[in-house]
Amino acid sequence: MGSSLFERLGGATAITAVVDDFSARCAHDARINAKFARTDIARLKAMLVDQVSEASGGPANYTGRDMKTAHLDMGVTTGEFNALVENLVTTLNKFGVGKAEQDELLGILGPLKADIVEVDSTATGTPLPDSYKAAPALAAARS
Repeated sequence: MGSSLFERLGGATAITAVVDDFSARCAHDARINAKFARTDIARLKAMLVDQVSEASGGPANYTGRDMKTAHLDMGVTTGEFNALVENLVTTLNKFGVGKAEQDELLGILGPLKADIVEVDSTATGTPLPDSYKAAPALAAARS
C-alpha cells in the first residue's frame, strides 16, 4: 500500500502550517469569525493539528471533545460550515496540496458536518449564542 494521507500532506510540520494559515484566514472572515469569539485559539489550533494528523493516519492522538459536544449551542449554519470548508480549500491550494489529497481529506472531515451544523440556513456571520460553553483554555485543559 502507498504512503498514508498524513505523509502525502507533508507530515506534522506541514499540517501545523496549514492549520496556522487556516486559523488566520477564518479569524479574518466575517462570515464565520463571530463563532470563534470565545475560543481559546491556541487550544483550537492544537486540537485541529491532532485531529487532522490522526484522521489522516499520523501518529497524533486527538483528545478533544467530540464534534457534537464541541459545537453544541454554537448555532452553526450550513452557510457558515460551507464558508469554513471554502477557507480550508483556499489554504490547501495555497500550500499546493494536490486534488486527490484534498478530496481524501475533505472526505474524512465532511461527515463531521452533521455533528457541527445546528441551523439549516445559508446565513453567515451569525452571532455566537450566549448559551454556548467554550472548551477550557489549553493550559487548564492540559494541567
